[in-house]
Amino acid sequence: MAKGSLQELYINELRDLYNAETQLTKALPKMAKNASNAELRQAFEEHLRQTSEHVSRLEQIFDMLEEKATGKKCLGMEGLVKEGAETIQEDYEDTVMDAAIIGAAQRVEHYEIAGYGTAKEFAQLLGEDEHVSLLEQTLDEEKQTDVRLTQLAEEINRQAREAGEGREGQQAEDGEGKRRTRSSSRRAA
Repeated sequence: MAKGSLQELYINELRDLYNAETQLTKALPKMAKNASNAELRQAFEEHLRQTSEHVSRLEQIFDMLEEKATGKKCLGMEGLVKEGAETIQEDYEDTVMDAAIIGAAQRVEHYEIAGYGTAKEFAQLLGEDEHVSLLEQTLDEEKQTDVRLTQLAEEINRQAREAGEGREGQQAEDGEGKRRTRSSSRRAA
């Protein structure tokens, strides 16, 4: 039987977001731990504090709806968290790892922005003005986090590129030296 009400869909969206935020409270400390850039680490630590507030706001909404604050398994966030964990396992140089972590974190932020935007629209249509205010506050924080990550990425990505170019230049020089040495030994023989 098809579910027929926007109210049911709204509650379902809230449950999805609740589970997503709960998963994120476990993933963010790992991202912070693996960030070598102090500002990036601080951004993750700050967003962890915000994420706890996001969970609290969702719990407030569930209370207002007289619904149990539980989450349905958010497969989207589960996939994004898994992808982020795999990224952390890679053997990247520090600034390249930071760039990779930012990419993973921004995918998470964009997912959350879409989810909170949808939930806010449903709340507006349902006349749930108090919910709209809480969801809008969280949506704004998610957008601010994305902007901050973009600002950090601009510098970190440049550093990662420069580190890579420096290493490639060194490898090219090392390769030239080996070729010259081999040519010299052949001539000497």
